[in-house]
Amino acid sequence: MSEINTNSLLQTLEAELKGFESKISTDKVGTVIEVGDGIARIAGLKDCLASEMLEFSKGVKGVALNLEESQVGAIILGDYLEIKEGDIVKSTGKVLSVPVGKGVVGRVVNPLGEPLDGEGPIKAEDIYPVERIAPRVITRQGVNTPLQTGIKAIDSMIPIGRGQRELIIGDRQTGKTALAIDTIINQAGQNVICIYVAIGQKESKVARLVAKLKEREAMKYTTVVVAGASDPASLAFLAPYAGCAMGEYFMDKGQDVLVIYDDLSKHAVAYRQVSLLLRRPPGREAYPGDIFYLHSRLLERAAKLNKNYGGGSLTALPIIETQTGDVSAYIPTNVISITDGQIYLESDLFYQGIRPALNVGLSVSRVGSAAQVKAMKKVAGRLRLDLAQYRNVAAFAQFGSDLDEITKQQIERGKRVTEILKQGQYEPMPVEHQVAILYAVTNGYLDDIPVEMVKDWEKRFHQFMKGQAVLKELSEHKELTSEIEERLKQAIDDFKKM
Repeated sequence: MSEINTNSLLQTLEAELKGFESKISTDKVGTVIEVGDGIARIAGLKDCLASEMLEFSKGVKGVALNLEESQVGAIILGDYLEIKEGDIVKSTGKVLSVPVGKGVVGRVVNPLGEPLDGEGPIKAEDIYPVERIAPRVITRQGVNTPLQTGIKAIDSMIPIGRGQRELIIGDRQTGKTALAIDTIINQAGQNVICIYVAIGQKESKVARLVAKLKEREAMKYTTVVVAGASDPASLAFLAPYAGCAMGEYFMDKGQDVLVIYDDLSKHAVAYRQVSLLLRRPPGREAYPGDIFYLHSRLLERAAKLNKNYGGGSLTALPIIETQTGDVSAYIPTNVISITDGQIYLESDLFYQGIRPALNVGLSVSRVGSAAQVKAMKKVAGRLRLDLAQYRNVAAFAQFGSDLDEITKQQIERGKRVTEILKQGQYEPMPVEHQVAILYAVTNGYLDDIPVEMVKDWEKRFHQFMKGQAVLKELSEHKELTSEIEERLKQAIDDFKKM
């Protein structure tokens, strides 16, 4: 009996040995020589790549940032208290990447593409590197399609085009985020994918924003990337690049994307923190020397691609917070010089009740009327002029009492234009309604309406215009032809008679 058992065991062993293949696996490993404050110094990682993903013990991930002669400086993406001196670090051979695709839309994720909304894992269609070279000149084309924000003052005087980089700048609590969120809400039905990147924001604020976007059904086409105030500086540093990579996937597929970076001041501070911990030499205001490159390589990824490359676009709306309106500080001037214009929000105007608190004199779009529908271009030309004249005359009018009729008329018109340009939060307006009301105010139809009644007049005017055929024609043709203009005049006259 024992002989039979021995024979069967030998046969089994022989069969196993015949099918045996030796597998050799190699891991490139290093040793942690110093750890603390979210960074680690590692010895022994000879073939490490820049921005390579590293794996520490207990599953904590990191990214190689400093490649020095004898060691590697890495930022830790997680709890650095889990890591100890002497721990083994593995290099993964992969550059830091994030999951991209339709599965990311409608989700709240962290900068590594991990879900934060409790709605299960993300179904990624592809993986994109976080750092990517911006589209080259030959692949681009001029910005020529408007990105409607739904905000009268911006769409008329500071138009934003698809593929543009327009900076939103102002002190804290002047309505910068509100302006960005209104723009997202207004993209409903416009076939634009939106990505909102919250950098160093309070989690409670982000939760309120997400709730508002869900309420307005805007989360259907929006991704929220969050590096909260309690997250490590390394995640705040990576967040805008991750958001941009998620947008680039759709741009490469020929779609239009809007990315909002809220805000790049906190991003620069996070990068300064990481750089100083990695012992990079400090420059002006203790920022590292490559702080300009930090933002330029991010914002240059916004582009409108030509038809040969799919015709997609990525529009960037970076936000910068100033201290007491100082736009000449280091980071604001850097970002102003990279972008194609800026929307400047002022505290004084905000407290006067002019909201959005837009300083029309300092705000500019370097793409200009190329990114406007023809009807808006025709109406808005007069608007800027009327406002500029009003600002000039109003400054002198407070010193003199006897004014001539023309000056009085300019002041009265200016007051009504200012009143019409006021707009509540979460109330974006379709472009045809904007054209109708701006046409009415610039052509003097509101000159006989008392200033305090203007908002009420406007509200009733929009309700009346909803039933008019001329509005549908404006929406379809996007042009103010002489026939449409006559019908618009007739509609305004009919409303005034009522």
